[in-house]
Amino acid sequence: MTEIITPRHLGTTGRVDFPQGFLWGAATAAFQIEGAAHTDGREDSVWDTFCRVPGAVLGGDDGEVACDHYHRYREDVALLADLNLDTYRFSSSWSRVQPGGGAVNQKGLDFYSRLVDELLAKDLLPWITLYHWDLPQAIEDQGGWTNRDTAYRFADYAVTMHEALGDRVGVWTTLNEPWCSAFLGYTAGAHAPGRQSRPDGLAAAHHLLLGHGLAIQALRERAPEANLGITLNFTVADPVDPQDAGDVDAARRIDGQFNRIFLDPVIKGEYPADVLADVAEHGFADHVRDGDLEIISSPIDALGVNYYHGELVSSRPASTSLDGSAPVERPTSSPYPAADGVFNHPRGLPVTDQNWEIQPEGLTRLLDRLQKDYTGPAGVPLYITENGCAFDDVVEADGSVDDQDRVEFFDAHLRAVKDSIDHGADVRGYFAWSLLDNFEWSWGYSKRFGVVRVDYETQERTVKASGRWFAQVASQNAVPARP
Repeated sequence: MTEIITPRHLGTTGRVDFPQGFLWGAATAAFQIEGAAHTDGREDSVWDTFCRVPGAVLGGDDGEVACDHYHRYREDVALLADLNLDTYRFSSSWSRVQPGGGAVNQKGLDFYSRLVDELLAKDLLPWITLYHWDLPQAIEDQGGWTNRDTAYRFADYAVTMHEALGDRVGVWTTLNEPWCSAFLGYTAGAHAPGRQSRPDGLAAAHHLLLGHGLAIQALRERAPEANLGITLNFTVADPVDPQDAGDVDAARRIDGQFNRIFLDPVIKGEYPADVLADVAEHGFADHVRDGDLEIISSPIDALGVNYYHGELVSSRPASTSLDGSAPVERPTSSPYPAADGVFNHPRGLPVTDQNWEIQPEGLTRLLDRLQKDYTGPAGVPLYITENGCAFDDVVEADGSVDDQDRVEFFDAHLRAVKDSIDHGADVRGYFAWSLLDNFEWSWGYSKRFGVVRVDYETQERTVKASGRWFAQVASQNAVPARP
């Protein structure tokens, strides 16, 4: 078993102060909260279509109403302000702005303009993500992200958004978690559009990165002063036995096909040689044309880090299993294009209600590695753009939610972030996932991540104990001492 060294703040209970100017925020995604799925000209995204596939989403849930944020955004922005936050990370729906992937829908743009104005009126920094998985279905019908042309269409969409909001929005993220879009969507079939093809997932991965680079270039030309970046999700892959060659190779494969296949081209301008060798049989290199990597590695101003847990892997099956995927009826596949014979092993850690292990020390090691090997040499600041947990909250008789398990999760992970800052990592902000309970993709509405509870029947919002605690953290720029 890999030895895990507990960083110093994780073992303490005292107050932990963060650097002056550290940004505190909360994050959401358009499809998960907006609802109004066919209002004011919006048309189907791949997720609207996927939700109608029998057995693809638990309970047959969909995003038709979600949290009705489209109509309740003022109330939700007021919540952000009440939580003492500095910034709000939200995404725009490509299907709302360009229904069917076609002409610009002014009513869709107007919604985001109103949202931005409301944020600015409350002195909140708008932090926009252009793509959080909701590709217009009409573009998927033309090949989706397996079609190289989609990358260029995405850059055009980025320009459309900037023309509408660039006078008021200065922070732009191109993609959220392209690993999920490519490999959960096109290889595993667990996310929209639900394809199960290793070559398709790899093609999508490259074209997503190309779209990122093209959008960065287009936005940089329009707004040289803007803060431009991408958000990647990361794991920490450890071998069960660091002395076993099979286990070490298993960890290398997961690290390569989860982290480095996206991180290396963005920061270093190259795909890792070992990953290229792993996936060679699926024709990945055929998609990479001359000049692509120069586009993909266009300089960025921020790297968003999404972290939930790590992986302990081996070339041997585990004696006990811990499945953290949604127990849907529709069959799915492995998301990894070249990791057959790699097996996850439980670490024996506490878990969330999704069976995701709670591993805060992994976040410290991840940030340390990024700073040392990637963002430090490139001079790119880090932001934790998602970190959070699902627990089955209990609503008390008075309507309150005393989610101390979520408080403990945030406390431990924030201490882990501060450990990395103390080691020299340039981490400048933290966004809790999520502001609201919401549509949790293939889990439907069965899992709650919010620091604010949403009653899906009445749409009533209730700030949980974790929300009040996080408001105190943001106000004091410090994690308070534990009781």
